[in-house]
Amino acid sequence: MWMGIDLGTQSVRAVVAGDRGEILGSGCAPLVGRRDGVRHEQRPLDWWTAVCAASRQALRDCPAPRALAVCATSGTVLLGDRAGRPLTPGVMYDDGRAAAEAARARTPPSWALPKVMWLLREYGGGAGGAVRIMHQADLVLARLAGTPLPTDSSHALKTGYDLERDAWPYRRFDRLGLPDGLFPEVVRPGSRIGEVGRAAAAETGIPAGTLLVSGMTDGCAAQIASGGLTVGSWNSVLGTTLVLKGVTLSPVEDPAGVVYNHRAPDGRRLPGGASGVGGGALAAAFPGADPARLDALARAHEPARVVAYPLAGTGERFPFVAPEATGFLIGEPASDAEHWAALLTGVGLVERLCLDYLDLLGAQLYGRLTFTGGAVRSGYWSRLRADILGRPVYIPQYSEPALGMAVLAAYGARATTTLQEAASRMVRLRHVLHPHPVRTAWYTEPYLTLVDELERRGWLPGPVAAHARTRAEAP
Repeated sequence: MWMGIDLGTQSVRAVVAGDRGEILGSGCAPLVGRRDGVRHEQRPLDWWTAVCAASRQALRDCPAPRALAVCATSGTVLLGDRAGRPLTPGVMYDDGRAAAEAARARTPPSWALPKVMWLLREYGGGAGGAVRIMHQADLVLARLAGTPLPTDSSHALKTGYDLERDAWPYRRFDRLGLPDGLFPEVVRPGSRIGEVGRAAAAETGIPAGTLLVSGMTDGCAAQIASGGLTVGSWNSVLGTTLVLKGVTLSPVEDPAGVVYNHRAPDGRRLPGGASGVGGGALAAAFPGADPARLDALARAHEPARVVAYPLAGTGERFPFVAPEATGFLIGEPASDAEHWAALLTGVGLVERLCLDYLDLLGAQLYGRLTFTGGAVRSGYWSRLRADILGRPVYIPQYSEPALGMAVLAAYGARATTTLQEAASRMVRLRHVLHPHPVRTAWYTEPYLTLVDELERRGWLPGPVAAHARTRAEAP
């Protein structure tokens, strides 16, 4: 039995899976945060409270797991003390207050490194190396073990960890005024790092002595949960935001820094990027709405007459970097149904632009494309996205990142010799969506309209827009 825990934006999910991928138990607990303009914070101890609740639900009617791994949002960070206790709020991945620090560090504002610099400026760095960087998953693992544990190179990537040298770039940090003692020890994902302690066992229901395996970010976890771990495979995980991640033998080089490369346990690269579009824009436009009802009404507006760029907050990270970007509509929806249809379509159009950008960079895109994340609960939206992309899409039976962490836990516990072998055993496909050529053709015009507008606003670089037009107009 293998357990995975996923720390998301709106909830914590826990799952217990068997050796063949059968889901034996699952649990979920909500999370709330503070959003105010570009500020987005959560209270770190709320993560732990939600982990306790979700874990107890997952373990209510199933045997104890042998090992577990944790994934979390990429770029979320806080400062803690040497005992692993939080000293600051958790600054979330899409918090935009570190723009000046990002310019100094020469990283996108969504990365954790500029947020660390901002936290040190706002809260102080302590004395004698008492303050340490903690990623979102680190806080939970420290509580599970009862002591701070090494972080993994996946969560550490956006804090500036150098995957090529397998080391923190201390000379660079020194130039930024960051002391060496601030940074935790780093291990590869899938490493054995500790055991669940007695105090945590009493709170979570996870037995003391359960093996703790170092995890990965939520986007990487979704990639594992998709089962697509062969070279050329890509996974699109759509929830509050949109994340695309693929598998390549070598890093995908991106001079603009939009695409970044994680490293799988076997050394292969997992390039990808995270966009701010997604379900968050739907929730912001239609709070408390019934998605299934609006999906049914949206069918009559396909293709939508209105073109939407469905960005919920301020700032975009992929397929271009534009801190000032905001969502917009081209045209005026005649009804809520048409507005909903435009938002659903807009996410698919941005998804298509992300793939075009990856193609421009020379990424291998020939493998299987899978959809995971909360959005796959909508069969209509998944079919719509497949039509917009114009390629077959595979839908796993269980698509949560928490399953990806259960797979990684099995690998880390040495139940299999490779991560791909563990995924092949534990990931089951539900069905395949084949695009309809006529419907795919419908979306060429709205796609080009969106590309033109993004370029006109100065957000989308000209060469990217030109490449997207070339691919759209190819026979």
